[in-house]
Amino acid sequence: MSLWPVRLWQGALIGLIWAGGSSLCMATTISVRPFGEMPDGTHVNLYSLRTEGAQVEITEYGGRIVSIKTPDRAGRFSEITLGFDSLSEYLSNKPFFGALIGRYANRIAHGRFVLDGESYQLALNAGDGSLHGGNVGFDKRLWQSKRIKQGVQLTYVSPDGEEGYPGTLTTVVRYTLVGNELHLEYRATSDKDTVVNLTNHTYFNLTGNPENTILGSRLTIAADRFTPIDADRIPVGNLQSVAGTPFDFRSAHAIGERIDQQDPQLQRGGGYDHNWVLAMSPRALSLAATVIEPVSGRRMDVFTTEPGIQFYSGNNLDGSVVGKQGVRYPRRSGFCLETQHFPDSPNHPGFPSTELKAGATFRSLTIYRFSTAREG
Repeated sequence: MSLWPVRLWQGALIGLIWAGGSSLCMATTISVRPFGEMPDGTHVNLYSLRTEGAQVEITEYGGRIVSIKTPDRAGRFSEITLGFDSLSEYLSNKPFFGALIGRYANRIAHGRFVLDGESYQLALNAGDGSLHGGNVGFDKRLWQSKRIKQGVQLTYVSPDGEEGYPGTLTTVVRYTLVGNELHLEYRATSDKDTVVNLTNHTYFNLTGNPENTILGSRLTIAADRFTPIDADRIPVGNLQSVAGTPFDFRSAHAIGERIDQQDPQLQRGGGYDHNWVLAMSPRALSLAATVIEPVSGRRMDVFTTEPGIQFYSGNNLDGSVVGKQGVRYPRRSGFCLETQHFPDSPNHPGFPSTELKAGATFRSLTIYRFSTAREG
């Protein structure tokens, strides 16, 4: 049986359990319109997915989520992601707003790894490490698209040797809007052994106003360990307990409550920019994180089959980036919850493996579920 129907049913079932069946009752309206042109003149499309519970826009460039709008506690829809109004702005700016990240999300130390006895050197684009697939990762590629039931399917074929990675890798990502749930289903195959780590890099701000910070939003992460980092934000190799540290989000804490404590790990990350350990073995789809914005009442639950989740608190935003509707994004005006395998896994045999054997299929599912909380 195909991966897609099984995964869609699994996600829809979670929506039914958590939302009293509402996720299965809202029809999805899909439309497509031009979004601009690439430098070579290639036309780029923007897909709009709408239900009564959410509105999502996705473009072929970088497979990016351009917009998500959800209602607040009073039913008012507002933008809850950071990004730009036009393709030209995405082409000329560095932030990974809304992008699909690959071949390898997050960092690889020294840009090197060994696979099948052969050493591979990647571009060093983040200090002494390789970040988010290299100089021209999946976030800067034009994906082929087609409309599917409840969403859009994106495909990118990365040739052997691109950005230093072995094997021709075919990646298929399906975005579907199922009621108030945005499903991200990943599948990848290669003709050679390779390494793969895929994620989405959307910046969220559940206040509905990007001029606000995200420091008052309350976060829960279902993890009792995280991977501590070195000065280049690369895991040092051990798993550290969150107990007694600012990284303990097993119960809800405001993001800003402990973010400026004199903790060596917070200082190295400039705030939160770390991977939390959800599981060390293949896992079923389960709840990884919850964010509740007490003023707007917006709630986001993140479900995933991935073993880790990178929580980034928007530390590098500094007001220099002008986003949607001319708004400058101040420091910590967006957070990311990137479901993925651990950073630098190819260089840490004790981490869950990111190796993809030739002819095998990588599969992953993440669901962002949007709702409102009755109380802050």
